[in-house]
Amino acid sequence: MTISLARGIPSPDCLPVEELADCAREALRRDGQTILSYGSTLGYEPLREWIGERHGVPPERVVVTNGSLQAFHFVLASLGPGAVVVERPTYDRPRKILFAEGREVTEIAIDDDGLDVDALEANGSAALLYTIPTFQNPSGVTLSEERRRRLAALVRERELPVLEDDPYGLVRFEGVPLPSLLELEGGEHVRYSSSFSKTVAPGLRVGYLIVSTALASGLQGLAASTYITPGLVAQATLHEFLRRGLFESNVRRVCDLLRERRDTMLEALEHDLAGRARWSRPEGGYFLWLELPEDLDASELLTRAQKSGVTFVPGTDFGGEPNTLRLAFSYVSPDEITEGIGRLAKLVASAAAPV
Repeated sequence: MTISLARGIPSPDCLPVEELADCAREALRRDGQTILSYGSTLGYEPLREWIGERHGVPPERVVVTNGSLQAFHFVLASLGPGAVVVERPTYDRPRKILFAEGREVTEIAIDDDGLDVDALEANGSAALLYTIPTFQNPSGVTLSEERRRRLAALVRERELPVLEDDPYGLVRFEGVPLPSLLELEGGEHVRYSSSFSKTVAPGLRVGYLIVSTALASGLQGLAASTYITPGLVAQATLHEFLRRGLFESNVRRVCDLLRERRDTMLEALEHDLAGRARWSRPEGGYFLWLELPEDLDASELLTRAQKSGVTFVPGTDFGGEPNTLRLAFSYVSPDEITEGIGRLAKLVASAAAPV
């Protein structure tokens, strides 16, 4: 059996199947004529109101999207010319989209405290900064509060457009939640995106953007030309789930399940790879980042790992160094994590000297 340490999705036991099934029936019973027809281009109105209230903004600033990656597409389409600054490493899909569109991309390194704000300040002007400040994909690191405040001040000073991508922020196992860039900057230059994929279910395909009222209005035509109307049945099902007060308890349940998996992975790494690799220790989220000895290529290791029945994602997919890789602890069981890390460690031990 192949053990996937590559899949950054919730494990099946994280999904509230029965609750969502009942919510779907109630949403159709209550508002079926609305949600089975064409509706508001910017999303199901009651859901926009719920999201707006949660973030302390009017619903006119909320755009519900088909997952948060579509939010990235929408923001990108609204930009003028200029470079897009991203973290190095960063989420592979936006990175590929930027290069496919021929955008100039500037990469700023991250460390254990997140984005290097000094390097960003020295970089000069840009059309957009794309950042995942909390439990970053792929590294799992979190931008410190001190750097968040410095970054928010820099954004205001330079009027730098920012897309703060925050799908993992609520999946916190320990530590104190930090203020978002949206909160610190006030939302004049920060666009904020998130998703219910990591806290409820990815198959619902419900993400959202918080932008200025003017930009939300401007995105209406783009959204209409993309899909005419969004998936209102899924959005109404989610809203019923939220209306019933099931969201917070579900987030706690997801955190409990994934905390056990995170802890299991850290314990397995310490047992099997101490002295042969370095890794991040995230306080939440779905991933951690593994750094192998410099003379070991993770892409070559993956070929051998697949034959041994374990998979991961090489760090180069995210702009990382050849000796790095991303491990996801969200999908497989604790027992599979222990076995998967054991298989990976044997391959590393056979190829690498201690670090």
